[in-house]
Amino acid sequence: MAWARFGAMTAYEPLAVSDDIVELTEGFWAVVVDFESTLTAVRFAHRGRRTMTRPPGYRGWQPLDGTWRTSMDRAAYTAGVREIRERIAAGTVYQVNLCRVLSHDLPADAYLPALARLLRKGNPAPYEALIHAPEFGVDIVCASPERYLRRDGERLVSSPIKGTSRTPEEMLPKDYAENVMIADLVRNDLQQVCRVGTVAVEDLCAMENHPGLVHLVTNVAGRLLPDVSWRDILDATFPPGSVSGAPKSSAVATIADLEPVVRGPYCGAIGWIDADTGEAELAVGIRTFWASEEQGRRVLHFGAGAGITWASDPEAEWEETQLKARRLIGLASGAVAP
Repeated sequence: MAWARFGAMTAYEPLAVSDDIVELTEGFWAVVVDFESTLTAVRFAHRGRRTMTRPPGYRGWQPLDGTWRTSMDRAAYTAGVREIRERIAAGTVYQVNLCRVLSHDLPADAYLPALARLLRKGNPAPYEALIHAPEFGVDIVCASPERYLRRDGERLVSSPIKGTSRTPEEMLPKDYAENVMIADLVRNDLQQVCRVGTVAVEDLCAMENHPGLVHLVTNVAGRLLPDVSWRDILDATFPPGSVSGAPKSSAVATIADLEPVVRGPYCGAIGWIDADTGEAELAVGIRTFWASEEQGRRVLHFGAGAGITWASDPEAEWEETQLKARRLIGLASGAVAP
């Protein structure tokens, strides 16, 4: 039976599933939008504090002790960084988020809510989410530190992250410049659906601490125009600027050229929409595990990436993807204690 959890709130008793954002006109929905823009939304009858029944034979999360495959190895990734720098020099793009996907086979009885419980203990995150709906093709555990969109009636807020290091002292001038660039992109996105004069940048390049690393975060907020739909909002703002690049259209084209596999839920949107109250909270789908069926076997995936600018060093960007993956992959593999 499908269910979902967002922080302390559990949604249960599924009523419907939709792949069309236009159909989300009433009720509470758990939502996943793939980076490639495919939407899956599950409507639930109830939400609140509730403990879900564990399946028969529940053993908790069993560490994955095999080898993780990567869609881009070190050589391929650093070559991609160099290619992006060449495109920046040619003036076709200014910044691109280059990502790779790590994968590991899953035992048939692997239960992703058990992984969610492990991550909640070992890597607490402000936008943690679990959407366990394998019957609808969705089984996701998200430990995202990044807000894509928060909607509260007419108020819309996006909080892009750009800039990652192990400590505040290791944050580079490149990180601050990248954050400002993406904050400006997000500001332009929101202006398409918000009232003139209401879009404002708040908390520019604020430092946030997370397990094992620190991020630079900026809030961009505005007040929505009358009668703006969720289709309008997604058309204006998706994919999130922090995980695509600038200009967005050129960055997305570069991603399609250089990344050998689709991202799926990674770098998409994960969260909930309450169509009755006009509220929503959608995270950027980073620090996220998701399961899929491939050639008769279950596979667990995890994505990691870095923002590439002219000032990027290819080896340093590879190491940033390693840093972002290290703790969560370590938790799933039993190499890091929760």
